[in-house]
Amino acid sequence: MTPLRRRMEEELRLRGASEKTIVAYVGAVRRFAEHFGRSPDRLGAEEVRTFLLAVAEERGWSWATANQALCGLKFFYRHVVGRPLAVEKLPFRKRKQPLPSVLSEAEVTRLLSAPMSLKMRTVLMTLYSAALRLSEGTHLRPGDVDSAAMAIRIRQPKGGRDRSVMLSIQLLHALRAYWRVYRPGPWLFYGKTKEQPINQRTVQKAVRKAAADAGLGKRVTPHTLRHSCATHLLERGTSVRYIQELLGHRSIQTTLRYTRVSPQNVAGVVSPLDRLPLERLLDPD
Repeated sequence: MTPLRRRMEEELRLRGASEKTIVAYVGAVRRFAEHFGRSPDRLGAEEVRTFLLAVAEERGWSWATANQALCGLKFFYRHVVGRPLAVEKLPFRKRKQPLPSVLSEAEVTRLLSAPMSLKMRTVLMTLYSAALRLSEGTHLRPGDVDSAAMAIRIRQPKGGRDRSVMLSIQLLHALRAYWRVYRPGPWLFYGKTKEQPINQRTVQKAVRKAAADAGLGKRVTPHTLRHSCATHLLERGTSVRYIQELLGHRSIQTTLRYTRVSPQNVAGVVSPLDRLPLERLLDPD
């Protein structure tokens, strides 16, 4: 391990970065150095710009991958070599904002009614009922479910801010039935052994199969359940601010996307034309 890499890993750990972030940031700097065949501390803003353009055009990196690489490079220049001005003004790529794919309440019912194990049905019910990210659902511990407060504690989610979400009555009944059969250990939903959480790919495959068995005819992922829950809450009059807190969004602009995907939300808007007294104009001559 080079001194620069060791220093970067130390600086990241001092700031509480996750192992996943450390791997991503260090990997970005390594690929940057390999691209030019020189030590990264001898390169600067122009080389970073050239590198990001090259990986976008030649390797087809997504906006997320490119922005993550830029984050890693900015961290390197700010905190490892002490040259923040070298990359400070380099812009992040703009994120495309496709509308979230959602299921109707009837489609969610069909999905959850498809043939599957009690464990997997309970996992999917949990993701939908509390609008959880897949990683949040698979890393729940039994102690995170508080039946007295009717809440579920989400610990160290994306963004690092713990939050509490509502515990559905129906989900509580399902969790109790699940508990009687599976007797989970450290993890609420365990994988091959009770000492490891259920694999996220296992859940992804189960959702795809359930969607096919339910005849939904569309691509459905675990995240679709999160989007669907948020949309259904909005349709039933839940405030956007509450939904923001529930989902753990830092910006309310992210949450406001759901106002664009709800058919009921669109149908509930009254045109100003309908408020005008124009009945006489519609009478036949």
